[in-house]
Amino acid sequence: MPGDRKSASSVPPGLRTLLAYRREWLAKDVVAGVVLTTLLVPQGMAYAELAGLPAITGLYTSVLCLLAYAVFGPSRILVLGPDSSLGPMIAATVLPLIVAGGDSGRAVALASMLALMVGAITILAGVAKLGFIADLISKPTMIGYMNGLALTILIGQLPKLFGFKTDADGLLAEVGDFFQGLADGKAVPAAVAVGVTGIVLILVLQRWLPKVPAVLVMVLLAIAATSLLDLGRHGVGLVGELPRGFPPLTWPDIRWDDLGPLFVGALGIALVSLADTISNATAFATRSGQEVRGNEEMVAIGAANMAAGLFQGFPVSTSGSRTAVAERAGARSQLTGVVGAGLIVLMLVLLPGLFRNLPQPALAAVVITASLSLADLPGTVRLWRQRRTEFLLTIAAFLGVALLGVLPGIAVAVGLSILNVFRRAWWPYNTVLGRVPGLEGYHDVRSYPEAEHLPGLVIHRFDGPLFFANAKAFRNEVTRLALGEPQPVWVLIAAEPVTDVDTTAADELEELDESLNERGISLVFAELKDPVRRKIEQYGLTRTIEPDHFFPTIEAAVAAYREKTGARWAATDRPAPPQD
Repeated sequence: MPGDRKSASSVPPGLRTLLAYRREWLAKDVVAGVVLTTLLVPQGMAYAELAGLPAITGLYTSVLCLLAYAVFGPSRILVLGPDSSLGPMIAATVLPLIVAGGDSGRAVALASMLALMVGAITILAGVAKLGFIADLISKPTMIGYMNGLALTILIGQLPKLFGFKTDADGLLAEVGDFFQGLADGKAVPAAVAVGVTGIVLILVLQRWLPKVPAVLVMVLLAIAATSLLDLGRHGVGLVGELPRGFPPLTWPDIRWDDLGPLFVGALGIALVSLADTISNATAFATRSGQEVRGNEEMVAIGAANMAAGLFQGFPVSTSGSRTAVAERAGARSQLTGVVGAGLIVLMLVLLPGLFRNLPQPALAAVVITASLSLADLPGTVRLWRQRRTEFLLTIAAFLGVALLGVLPGIAVAVGLSILNVFRRAWWPYNTVLGRVPGLEGYHDVRSYPEAEHLPGLVIHRFDGPLFFANAKAFRNEVTRLALGEPQPVWVLIAAEPVTDVDTTAADELEELDESLNERGISLVFAELKDPVRRKIEQYGLTRTIEPDHFFPTIEAAVAAYREKTGARWAATDRPAPPQD
């Protein structure tokens, strides 16, 4: 019934899943929730500190985003939470707004407001069906951005791994201060041993025993080492006892002049979060046979951010690694996340001192190994081998993040992606076509140098819309062909790829036709799409270009030319256009 469908669509996606829940899923969801919790707790604390916030806020954030996504999320398996790719962006937005030395309460309030802004932006984008916004970052620029982010995180965590702190801002300054700290003897040998051992252990377990919870094993061993060797007395920083209980519903207390910088940061975070969410949702939906509902995902990620922001949390995104852990553990629905959230709350209420002996270098090891997973060096090498222009985009995005900072880096990445789209539209591929014996149709003479042509006829294909940016380039290329030897009688435009003609291009076409007519050359079109043909008529171009110079197919145009001139097919004597 239509009414039933309407009422069903008004129910949040997560609740629709709950209404269709199967009893046989329960045991697997509970087990997967327990396994997931072992990853959520150390990563939540580590990514909170990566964002410049108290470790406890990572647990608050994990709980609220999991519960919110369980209600609003369309995916049955996707796991949300604090994310290594967002941590530096949060820090870059929040830390400049607090005084040196840090007011942790103000930092938490700013991060919470940032989460609320990210949530509002993504919800509005989802309601307005703006899922395509996530496509503003192309894959090459995203690879470069993530490589730069990985390097930024790695360098930023090195002092913590070695047991000391620096106050530097910017990648080059951080590198300089780190080595200066080493030269000054600030490194703590016990901290270095814990951190480096933690990194090696995680990487080895992830490589050779992927089903073993590597982060949990490392954390438990680090806590055990602290207790047995009294690492605190050897200069190793410890997490300490976490605050007991759960925070109340709180509206962040910030200043009015904080809103502008926070909004700028929220836009960048929302874009990265959406791109990450859509890509992860697509990947896991393909594996499980589910349908990706991008706009619902945007609303769900927004709801998760809003929930986190109201309980002293910070912006979140999806996590491919945590989702993969839940999937391998047998998760069947978002009840897995609810179980994980419940266990974290129980820990905060009953066992707040569980991680008091967790060394800070161990958290640095968690973040560093996560940063290594962000980098895509094989993808970078592939771009170098396959397409140098996109490799250069990757390097430019990498340098934007590494040298300018995380937030300017995302602006560079988006800008480069948009410019790359514009470049392709500005200089689309164009070529001359000919007839290839034994093959139907007309083919690119670059691919088939043996292609035949009709004397006096040039068939030119322009693979893109004609608009203000490329109209002059089109005119110059056609003019070049018309001035070739021998001079053609017709220049036939194979216009099927031409999806639009704007007013600037129409004026160029009119002037081009007049200049060709003065030389006794006709400008002819074939396979022009009906909407484009109507625009040409609307612009009045048929006053200049004769109506009988528009043909439905290339074959029809070629037949008309042969009937008019009696020309016969011959080997190509005209050089191919230069490569783009």
